[in-house]
Amino acid sequence: MPTGQEPPQLLKNRLFYAGRKFNFEVSRFRLPNQVVGDWECIRHPGGALAIPVTSDGQLVLVRQYRFAMQGRLLEFPAGTIEAGETPLTTIQREIEEETGYRAKNWLSLGKFPLAPGYSDEIIYAYLARDLEKLETAPALDVDEDLEVLLMTPAELERAIQAGEAVDAKSIASFLMARSHLNL
Repeated sequence: MPTGQEPPQLLKNRLFYAGRKFNFEVSRFRLPNQVVGDWECIRHPGGALAIPVTSDGQLVLVRQYRFAMQGRLLEFPAGTIEAGETPLTTIQREIEEETGYRAKNWLSLGKFPLAPGYSDEIIYAYLARDLEKLETAPALDVDEDLEVLLMTPAELERAIQAGEAVDAKSIASFLMARSHLNL
């Protein structure tokens, strides 16, 4: 079996919380190195993120209030994959709901684990081009508090370098998209 593909032996599993967006469980495992222990994990259905690019090369971002951080973070539009959705259908829905744009051209940038130390969440990143501004206002969920912003890739890079509050999935996806943004 190739390195990295060695599943642990599950000895006991306890679900502590079943929520709207994720579950929290504690499991007892025997690892491939024979160590036995309890590990906590947030089980998440995954998320999808878009890097929307306007015809003049600007990026569409949102500045969203995040209660866990008690503040606003700069992010690319993203959302949780719902039952019956593919990552692409998730982000096509989310970009319209959060930003009021629709993209005609989609490029998969790949996927990555968000926080593998405590969660199994995978983020699927896409580049969204050929944007069309919708006539209706974004259809935000009741718990979403955000504003839509346009920035050049250089402005976003300066914000990241300056330590502005930018979430990790947006930074990682921006790095994945750089070669497609002519930077």
